[in-house]
Amino acid sequence: MYFKFGVDSFIWTESFSEKDLWIIAKAKDIGFEVIDFAISNPYTFPAEPVRRELKRTAMDCVCTTTLTADTNPISPDPSIRKAGVDAMKKCVDICNYLHSPILGGVNYAGWGYITGKPRTEQEWQWGVECMREVGEYAKAAGNVTICVECVNRFETFFLNTAEDAVTFCKDVGTGNIKVHLDCFHMIREEKSFAGAVKTCGKEYLGYIHVNENDRGIPGTGLVPFKEFFKAVSEVGYDGPLVIESFDPSFEELAGNCAIWRKFAETGEELAIEGLRNLKAIAGAL
Repeated sequence: MYFKFGVDSFIWTESFSEKDLWIIAKAKDIGFEVIDFAISNPYTFPAEPVRRELKRTAMDCVCTTTLTADTNPISPDPSIRKAGVDAMKKCVDICNYLHSPILGGVNYAGWGYITGKPRTEQEWQWGVECMREVGEYAKAAGNVTICVECVNRFETFFLNTAEDAVTFCKDVGTGNIKVHLDCFHMIREEKSFAGAVKTCGKEYLGYIHVNENDRGIPGTGLVPFKEFFKAVSEVGYDGPLVIESFDPSFEELAGNCAIWRKFAETGEELAIEGLRNLKAIAGAL
């Protein structure tokens, strides 16, 4: 079974900048077909040199982002909600400039924003309204698909499951909002890997991160990749499957993701070993 495997820039750097351009060629050299640029700040992301290096290396890309307390589309503060929409529009512009067909991540709420209560109808309405504005902007500006990543309950209370994410996409209703699944989060929140994939189906499954349950080397833990890959193939998903992890030396990410120990000598080793494992699992199906 053939899949297009990719790697996240987080494997090497917490905040991608011009000094990190070498990562693009490195990702290709070690066998990945796609690089996922984690856009920590769309206003400082080095889009022009990245585009030149992508062209030079003939490497494909996708993009993800995580919104913050200052760019939170479900904030009670309308100025913060507007800042979230503006940041997302800037990310869409970057995607179009880099020919990235996907903008994934926690792009519907401030990452780590927790109220201590279940989401409210008002928060849902704010989130839908903001994403609808972004979705309409993306349709007018190009062909970027925005993929909302359902993540675990410790990082958001807003979208935790594929079912919730599909409902959100339908309520936004622009037709270019899909679901971003991540195996690390799925093993905490879903009843079934195959079930979550089928809940999305071809219509709503837009992007995938293939991470292990402990964020360690994919294929060495509890994630049922065989079951997952079969379901992904059955629904006809043909997008990239991307490995993402973080180094405990990362100041903000390590704290937010509770990464307290190393899972390999380097992030690059994690990616290389993970790619080998995932290709073997997919090849045996």
